[in-house]
Amino acid sequence: MAEGNTRRTGTIMLVLAWVAGMALAVQWFSGVEERQLNPNLDPQSRVTAEAVEVRLERNRHGHYIAGGRINGRNVTFLLDTGATFVALPASLASDLGLSRGRPIMVQTANGTTKSYSTLLDSLELGDIRLHDVRAGIVPGMGGDEVLLGMSALQQLDFSQQGNELILRHYR
Repeated sequence: MAEGNTRRTGTIMLVLAWVAGMALAVQWFSGVEERQLNPNLDPQSRVTAEAVEVRLERNRHGHYIAGGRINGRNVTFLLDTGATFVALPASLASDLGLSRGRPIMVQTANGTTKSYSTLLDSLELGDIRLHDVRAGIVPGMGGDEVLLGMSALQQLDFSQQGNELILRHYR
């Protein structure tokens, strides 16, 4: 009887070890995939007397995606030099407590659509901090990424070297 209990306990422990191993593998692989999609979750900055510099690595799809903050809340930016202003999906804008201003028509990859002007009190990417940034709330925009357009990027110097985008904000 004792041998049967020992064998059953051993089998249970083996199954639990496999389950724990699989859970760790899934967690590790999901982290790898997230880093491939957004290698700049927490962009690091270099601060000098004259400028703040942030270097972003291009993701596996060729885009520059980075973690940042709008009005102190964490967001994910997709850098888009073709966008006139910072563009936010309506659901995210609502979560951030942004108010819709006057309606404006904008040209997107999917055609012309209505957007609403808004103003971001603060926008942060690493240690780069911008204030009073023009933005648009785009109701038809899906996802939860914020297009970091020229209303923010025009305040920075940026250049690309290989798979890296260098952003500088002069003080």
